Amino acid sequence: MATRSLWRATKLALSATALVGGGAAANAATSEDPAMTFNLYTTVPPRLVRDAVTAAAIAFDYEYSLLGLPEGSSERAKAKHEVHLRSAVKLQELCFKNGGIYIKLGQHIGQLEYLVPQEYVQTMRESMLNKCPVSSYEQVCEVIKKELGDTPDKIFSEFDPVPIASASLAQVHVARNHNGEKVAVKIQHTHMTDTAAADCATVNFIVNTLHQIFPSFDYRWLIEEMQESLPKELDFINEAKNSEKCLENFKKFSPHIAAYVYAPKVYWSLSTSKLLTMEYIDGAQVNDVRTIKRLGIRPDEVARLLQVPSLETFMIIGRVSSEAIIEAKLSQKRSFLRWLSAWLDKIILEVRLFTMQAALWLIQGRKALAWQN
Repeated sequence: MATRSLWRATKLALSATALVGGGAAANAATSEDPAMTFNLYTTVPPRLVRDAVTAAAIAFDYEYSLLGLPEGSSERAKAKHEVHLRSAVKLQELCFKNGGIYIKLGQHIGQLEYLVPQEYVQTMRESMLNKCPVSSYEQVCEVIKKELGDTPDKIFSEFDPVPIASASLAQVHVARNHNGEKVAVKIQHTHMTDTAAADCATVNFIVNTLHQIFPSFDYRWLIEEMQESLPKELDFINEAKNSEKCLENFKKFSPHIAAYVYAPKVYWSLSTSKLLTMEYIDGAQVNDVRTIKRLGIRPDEVARLLQVPSLETFMIIGRVSSEAIIEAKLSQKRSFLRWLSAWLDKIILEVRLFTMQAALWLIQGRKALAWQN
């Protein structure tokens, strides 16, 4: 039964691919942006096929490798470990082939140490953090021209075509503005803009289909989390505002460490939702002791600075993320009751943060008294 249902789901994905491919030319011709539409139609179907084939292979492997093995037996535990490893490698290969949000999804899985099998976490963690896609210089120029209205050599006095870093959603180039200031330009990968929504829908379809066929395979929560967080991560204006908000909150709630915290200056006239230009700051990783010493900084002072009480850090970061969510709700609410609900959320947040601040003051007061005694 499961075999037939899974085969029907796979055939459905293949049929949808053929249908989508056949209608690509007609829709591209009538679209406001034919090039992007055609790219979308020619990129998504192969990804959908890869998704369906990989999901089917993983599901079959679990279904039949564990068939007949008693629950709790050492044989089943060994077989499950081997299936986890094989499936993690299949998923890893899918993420690399599809790129885009699939890389982000793989990185996210690599952080879910207590929620997904260790084999997946280890496989994703070892590969996804260091092997991210790199957009060509032509693609970079395309994004800059579309976002800022001209090519990099016109917008900036200098622009290094080779990125200094690349991640799943964007890459960073070093440049100089026309005032001679050195800046870091974060540019979103072009395929993220073109296929992000379609990729989310495709992954959602595959995960929901597998859950219907195999109820024990339930990772719908991961898709819901990704669908909620991805639009925020793809909006660089939101990222820039949060960096400034973080500094404000440190100054307001933790003035004793605010002097040690800095966020690069944002060049708003050279920033959009898909391109972020910030002050370039050269530094060292926090675990690079040799470079830290060479910069004239004492490692023990860095360690003490990092030992900020967890309650204090949680309060600062929590305010930034919570206020961003509430502001989004306020901008989306239309009826009076929903608008009132969002404002009540804001009041509850303020009460909770005040309570946390009071608790923090008490803790700091007790520490000061203990030190004096």
